[in-house]
Amino acid sequence: MNLPDWRETLQSLKDFPWLVTARTLQERFREDRLGLTASSLTFTTIISLVPLFTVLLAVFSAFPAFGKLQGAMQQWMSDSLFPESIARQVMGYLTQFSAKASRVGAVGFGFLVLSALSLVLTIDRTLNGIWRVRRPRPLAQRVLMYWAVLTLGPLALAALLALTSYAVSSSRGLVQALPAAVKYVFDLIEFGLVVWAVSGLFRFVPNTHVKRRHALAGALFFAIGLEVAKKGLALYLGMMPGMSAIYGAFVAVPILLLWIYIVWVLVLLGAVIAAYLPSLMAGVERRGGTPGWQFQLAVEAIQALDAARSTPEKGMNVADLALRLRVESLQLEPAIDALVKLDWVGQLEDGRQVLLVDLDQVEARPLINALLLGASPSVDAFVTNSRISGLKGLDLIRNPGNEVGESLDRGVMPPGTAPAGSP
Repeated sequence: MNLPDWRETLQSLKDFPWLVTARTLQERFREDRLGLTASSLTFTTIISLVPLFTVLLAVFSAFPAFGKLQGAMQQWMSDSLFPESIARQVMGYLTQFSAKASRVGAVGFGFLVLSALSLVLTIDRTLNGIWRVRRPRPLAQRVLMYWAVLTLGPLALAALLALTSYAVSSSRGLVQALPAAVKYVFDLIEFGLVVWAVSGLFRFVPNTHVKRRHALAGALFFAIGLEVAKKGLALYLGMMPGMSAIYGAFVAVPILLLWIYIVWVLVLLGAVIAAYLPSLMAGVERRGGTPGWQFQLAVEAIQALDAARSTPEKGMNVADLALRLRVESLQLEPAIDALVKLDWVGQLEDGRQVLLVDLDQVEARPLINALLLGASPSVDAFVTNSRISGLKGLDLIRNPGNEVGESLDRGVMPPGTAPAGSP
């Protein structure tokens, strides 16, 4: 990388909205209850950890040619995914439990597979929730896709790790000890594998288009946070030597629970960064969250799409529409979905949203019921007295106060309006 490239990179880092990103993470952690979600995923992970590990080991047993790669896979998991203080003990327990679980028979192994898939499907549902995906993939498609990941993913990852291990062992045959620079390179390779795996999780699990660089940004946040969390947990355990005296041989259990929770918090925060990075880079100015916010967005979207009818494109995609309204795409999608369900808006094959209705003829009441005021006998008096039932779609976007001004601009006098100076 030459000097101009470095300057461009430093300028990009300087211009990145760090403060807005931190505020967004805080808001999403609170409003989406990510702490509670991480707790739920921690419990599911504890239940599914042994079945998942058993399935992974069964994959290597089913392919004898890859049997030697199992050790490389276990070593990478020990070094990269667990703190040093409990890595050996946890991997020992997992290997021991998995060896016993392999004797449960065909029916028992089927339950293990279902338990492993339950964790994967829970992750799928959680990430789709962060991306505000309204239409998840069909269940059969998800099961087949994740089963392929569970079988082929470990083999591909183990093959990469085996190549790294082979390079290390070969170099040790030439020199007594690896130079610090070479060791640093191999540490970077392991770090890159974590980034690669998590970016794939963020890019392909949500049933929506996620750009590669956005997924990499979220994965990089996770990988850096994981290394910082390892150091922080090691420092905490060093300051709490009494834990071994209190828990004895079970000291690894609370540490493992705490560690899995930290990992899931980092995964969810990384997913938030990947999901909200487009709006963060676009400089979103409106956060919403006020009563009637979705109805307001729907009305503004109708205004924009009505104006787009006179353009050659005849419509706008959600990203451009969100940029025009200065909101996040994820905030706008529920309002667009409501308009689509009401058949007010349709989506073309290229992703453009177009207005389908004649605003001068369509009633506004269905949209008001969907996003603002649900149909209920308790509000019938209000609806009758406010004359909401008589509103048309055009009444939602037309400002009566500007009607005279707009008519004068066109050189036409509105009905009942006399020229200035006339009696």
